[in-house]
Amino acid sequence: MPLEEKMNTMYRLTFEWAHILEKSRIYQYTDLLYSPWRLIWRNILFGAARGVGIALGFTFFAATIIYILQGLGALNLPIIGDYIADIVRIVQRQLEFK
Repeated sequence: MPLEEKMNTMYRLTFEWAHILEKSRIYQYTDLLYSPWRLIWRNILFGAARGVGIALGFTFFAATIIYILQGLGALNLPIIGDYIADIVRIVQRQLEFK
């Protein structure tokens, strides 16, 4: 293999590695590690956003379940209807107190 071919192969491989490292954003990660206050602030912000998202998602999920249970309670199913009606009554009382 001639020297020029080896150099071209090495250049191509080096260029590919540089492109892969650039795509992985390793520079931004190491920059973030060297600024701990920015890392802490970013984690606090992302944690708060995640908490708000979980709260909204659970609220939507619980409201949907209660709506479905109210519909099932209106059907007057023999055994299940009594349990569902009790659950709906308890939830409605809790909501009235708040």
